[in-house]
Amino acid sequence: MLQSIRTKTASWTVKLLFALLVLSFAVWGIEDVFRGGSTSDIVIKVEDIEIPARQVNERLQSEISTLRQRFGQSLTTEQARQLGLLNTVIDSMATDAVFLAFARDRGIVVTDAMVRAAIADFPVDTMVEGDAYILSDPYTAGGTHVPDIAIITPVFHGGRVIAFAAALAHHQDVGGMTPGSTPTNATEIFQEGLRISPLKLVDAGVYNHRIMRLLRLNVRLPAIFTGDVNAQLAACRIGERRLKELADTLGTDQTVAIFDELLDRSEHLTRAAIRAIPDGEYAYVDFLDNDGVDLDEPVRIEVKVVVAGDSIVFDFAGTSGQVKGPFNCMPSGALCGACFAVRAIGGSDVPTNGGCFPPIELRLPPKSLVNPEEPAPLGCRTATIKRLTGTILGALRQAIPDRLPADSAAQLINIDYGGTVPSHGRFVMTQVLVSGSGASRGHDGVDVIETDATNTGNVPVEAVETDSPLRINTLSLAPDSGGAGEFRGGLGCYQDIEVLEGEITLAYRGERHFSAPAGAGGGLPGALSFAEIHRVNGDVEPIRSKGVVRCVKGDRLVLQSAGGGGYGDPLARSRSAIARDIADGKVTRTQAEQSYMNS
Repeated sequence: MLQSIRTKTASWTVKLLFALLVLSFAVWGIEDVFRGGSTSDIVIKVEDIEIPARQVNERLQSEISTLRQRFGQSLTTEQARQLGLLNTVIDSMATDAVFLAFARDRGIVVTDAMVRAAIADFPVDTMVEGDAYILSDPYTAGGTHVPDIAIITPVFHGGRVIAFAAALAHHQDVGGMTPGSTPTNATEIFQEGLRISPLKLVDAGVYNHRIMRLLRLNVRLPAIFTGDVNAQLAACRIGERRLKELADTLGTDQTVAIFDELLDRSEHLTRAAIRAIPDGEYAYVDFLDNDGVDLDEPVRIEVKVVVAGDSIVFDFAGTSGQVKGPFNCMPSGALCGACFAVRAIGGSDVPTNGGCFPPIELRLPPKSLVNPEEPAPLGCRTATIKRLTGTILGALRQAIPDRLPADSAAQLINIDYGGTVPSHGRFVMTQVLVSGSGASRGHDGVDVIETDATNTGNVPVEAVETDSPLRINTLSLAPDSGGAGEFRGGLGCYQDIEVLEGEITLAYRGERHFSAPAGAGGGLPGALSFAEIHRVNGDVEPIRSKGVVRCVKGDRLVLQSAGGGGYGDPLARSRSAIARDIADGKVTRTQAEQSYMNS
């Protein structure tokens, strides 16, 4: 029996409107490919007052952008600023849809579930001004893995709760069996770190130091943890203040009515975009390399997309069952991928909000990779979310082949380093390295870029070397890694990083070591990834996509991320483009002769 999830509204006594911000990064060939309607010509009429929708939307974007900026400035480390989800949320009490500005859809879905979980444990009529709640657990608090912690505060106006402000961030360490709290070999969630069910951290303005002391005792870097939680709390307080100012200006009822109209308009435009896709069933299959425990067993992700009129179904019946390792993801993870695909269809001019998502239905097998049972580990679910998103796009490419790019590598290499050394004391350093995007009709793929449902930034070399006993000897583009085609896939990156002192633990989470990103329209696959430990004694130890290893002074991690798939026949690539690639060092002369002249 499949679990079926529809993103329709619920009949609640108290309903919610979510305004969410997360860091977003452009995906070449997606945002520019889909163009739908625009808010530029929409006039919202509420109680005989006409208000341009673009004006309201820009005001909301401005307010939420301020929250994001203040939130980022307040975080304690460069790692937190670049790697954190940095979601800031405003939830009004008018509707249960999700309102989002400047957002990545993964953040909408996750924060939606977490706010609902908080309200379930702490009913609105028990809240008072100055309250704040903290939560993270995937199974009881709506989260997706334990390092993502939310702070949620009610917003009072006119003596009642009119909204909620929330901030969600990925924390550098929340305990567990390895530094960084994303062990690739965990077999149950208890090994992944601190689980936080909804708790009241601040009661009527009084900070609960006992709760914070308990949390601090269970993390490796308590000062950094406390600073980042307080940054989240500060972001929520700014959100409260700004929303009150907006309600003072427009009036609460008027503000809510405007939000509702924007939601309705986004749904209308999204349904129109779905209607433009030919009705039918479209299937696609891709794989994760392994689950981090059974290293020789690929993990299958299969989706069947059913388009019927203005609605769309994503059926994962062919996907692998729940796995031993931490690559399971909650149903919200599958919804993240579906929401991304549907949001892309809507076009960049459509306000990104919950109105985009009512057409979606998910069908998820129970006790599967995308619908696991407790206590299945979930810490590395990002790799799964990214791959299933690419699988959805691959299925849709069969329906609209000229409008979607080749497969992106969709690889988010996560490396957690940790230990205790004389120069830094106890430290945890997390690096995220990305890969090449797929080429599309008319465009080469983008080199070393975030794609689909993730939103992290690069931690600068200087920050890595300042905050840890590591030296990056080389960080560069990886020549020849983009798939050949009339339009070349984006390049991956190459890195050589060395341990300078002591003994440390290194947890490496890779992908695309064994399954290359496919080309489209006659384009060739992108190059595979690899990772090796080069020991100080000269031995070389390959990492089979995932692994937790011990390293000592002089050991080096050498790796390369995958490239994106190519688009179109390589023989059709212009000679000027080939010459430019050779001059830029993106394609070697040997590879050019093999791929573009002898294909």
